[in-house]
Amino acid sequence: MIQQAFEMLGLTPKETQLYQTLLKLGPSSIRDIAEHSGINRGTAYESLKQLQTKGIVSYFPKGKRRLFTAENPDILLNLAEEKRNRLNKTIENLKNTIIPNLHQQQPDYHQTHVRYYEGDDGIEWVLRDILNVVSQQDHKEYCVFSSKPIRPFLYRPFPNYTKQRVKLGINVKVIALGDGGEEAQLSERKWIKTEGSVDASYIAIYPPKCAIISLASNNFPSAVVLESKDIAKAQQIIFDTLWKML
Repeated sequence: MIQQAFEMLGLTPKETQLYQTLLKLGPSSIRDIAEHSGINRGTAYESLKQLQTKGIVSYFPKGKRRLFTAENPDILLNLAEEKRNRLNKTIENLKNTIIPNLHQQQPDYHQTHVRYYEGDDGIEWVLRDILNVVSQQDHKEYCVFSSKPIRPFLYRPFPNYTKQRVKLGINVKVIALGDGGEEAQLSERKWIKTEGSVDASYIAIYPPKCAIISLASNNFPSAVVLESKDIAKAQQIIFDTLWKML
């Protein structure tokens, strides 16, 4: 944990070791520092110069020798505060200037981002993505087409999905293909009757994204997530139109 804190301040493991050695030794020559730290003199000297530029180590002449000394450990807190202030300024610049300018450099056409996911871990990522995206919207609602064969496998990697959805205040409208499907809080459901077998499929519309989940052989789940305002809008129109007809 100590090394991790020093690394966050920009210190290498050797620099950390040298600083701690100096704290124990007090003002010391490069020869003594190298001997007690186990770092060769050339490397120790270069690292001490870096520590000096960071304000953590200083030196003073004593006769023909140069003695190095460690600054009070409180200096580390000052460094952390300075780093935090610089980071806060960077975040503000990203929000207010850099990111808006980068968005302006993008082409006017709406590019579709496609991502593929496989296995239970992939399906869990998609389900969590639905919650994350919708929970940040003013109108917390998404729509789903769902067939009966996929239902036993859909929430297998995320069994408390519905509880999380309800906790976040997210509504869902479901058009179920075939019978079955449980009623749940903040959920509306309508059914389309089907004849014969129906392939396992699940389509979630949560603008600006659409997720398509299906089962391959041996009930191995896979998913495709399309991020496109145009595609999501078209799918939403189809869903809303069908919803009114049922």
